[in-house]
Amino acid sequence: MSERITVGQLYTGPVTSNLLNRAKQSETTITPERPFAQVLEDNLLKLSNHAAKRLEQRGIELKSEQMQQIGTALDKAAAKGAKESLILMQDMAFIVNVKNRTVVTAMDSESMKDNVFTQIDSAVIIS
Repeated sequence: MSERITVGQLYTGPVTSNLLNRAKQSETTITPERPFAQVLEDNLLKLSNHAAKRLEQRGIELKSEQMQQIGTALDKAAAKGAKESLILMQDMAFIVNVKNRTVVTAMDSESMKDNVFTQIDSAVIIS
């Protein structure tokens, strides 16, 4: 018997160094897991400085439940391939950068009157 058997592997032909190295290469190419902090940050909804100022100027206070609703709407927009989305919720509107999960600007019902929304590719209505 000139064929070599290795524990856990069975080769029916002559063993070459290439076959033995292939198993080692697959072990080193495993993608490391992302740190928990990075995963958490990627899933959080962020406010740009501009949006924070608009919320303050217009007296809009967002509760955690509303932030979750915006996050869910954002997930739906991302699933459809949206990049910049208009999210309409009750008497408020938000322009959101989907990729960065960032609210770019926020408007109340008074600010929305006679307003044209530009540079968006989608709209999500939260009822």
